[in-house]
Amino acid sequence: MEILQRYVLEMSGFVPLLVTVAVVVAGLLLVDRVLKRRWQDNPEAQFRFQLIMLSLTFAGLLLIILALPVRDETRGQLLSLIGILLSAAIALSSTTFIGNIMAGIMMKAVRSARPGDFITVAELTGRITEMGLLHTEIQTELRDLVTVPNLFMVTQPVKVVRSSGTILTIEVSLGYDIAHRDVSRVMCEAASRSGLKDCFVHVRQLGDFSITYRVAGLLEDVKSLISARSRLAESVLDALHDADIEIVSPTFMNTRAIPDDKQFIPQPALKMAPPKSTKAEDVAFDKAEEAASVEQLRQAIDWIDRELAAKRDESADASGPTPEQLNARKERLIEQLKDAQDQLSD
Repeated sequence: MEILQRYVLEMSGFVPLLVTVAVVVAGLLLVDRVLKRRWQDNPEAQFRFQLIMLSLTFAGLLLIILALPVRDETRGQLLSLIGILLSAAIALSSTTFIGNIMAGIMMKAVRSARPGDFITVAELTGRITEMGLLHTEIQTELRDLVTVPNLFMVTQPVKVVRSSGTILTIEVSLGYDIAHRDVSRVMCEAASRSGLKDCFVHVRQLGDFSITYRVAGLLEDVKSLISARSRLAESVLDALHDADIEIVSPTFMNTRAIPDDKQFIPQPALKMAPPKSTKAEDVAFDKAEEAASVEQLRQAIDWIDRELAAKRDESADASGPTPEQLNARKERLIEQLKDAQDQLSD
């Protein structure tokens, strides 16, 4: 009988621990289900969801340790051990799992880039399709998806193409026998014909045998960045040939016997309708374009929420759309966001 009482007494010490474990597990499962249901239409909620679940899991672990049926001295030693391990992990986080999490938090706080933006990280160029807690997904010009750890993103220079426009440039080397004024005029006209604005030409280098020129202009439609670069090169090539300017190195040599007045310029071809070609951006950045559309829809919904909040603080006869109109527009945007999110997940 005494043995049974002693056994029951010992087992009763584990009751708080079992209850705490059950509450922690049930709480984590409940929060996981609620957050997934609430943020299933928000593409950027994955980051917040992972961060919240990680914090709650750590808090649950501390509660379980506090509920252990051990002496206060032992419990304090366990908590001190966890603190030491956490400090060591943070100290060594430059190349670890925690380092990527901290880098992801930093990127979200700085907000230097968003899904759909053109970026260049080291030698990688493409558009962002997803920004998670541990990694950033980039779609390259060849339509490939590249997963980049967030730690790499914050330790490398990141160039982000502004949505308001970017400067496109191209360089060409020409001989000293061509007046630089003629070159500047021809190349500026070529850049303007390619669709760029505010074009200009700089002399970049005076070499031993040639002069390096750079023509540049503002591209406002950054979604056509790849095609615009090709158009600029084609336009400069055609403009220089039409102006009887050779684009060959001054040290150019050929073993054939040719007349002194021979110029290496293609003969004018018959004007024909240009062949229909697929736009490179439509093929290369399909997922990135969908991610950008999702980002724009979410920003529009946020703007409507701010307008509704402002309407509640204004008088009833305030100008602009009514709250009913704003709510109707918000519902349409939410439906569009669901469709865009479904396409992005396919």
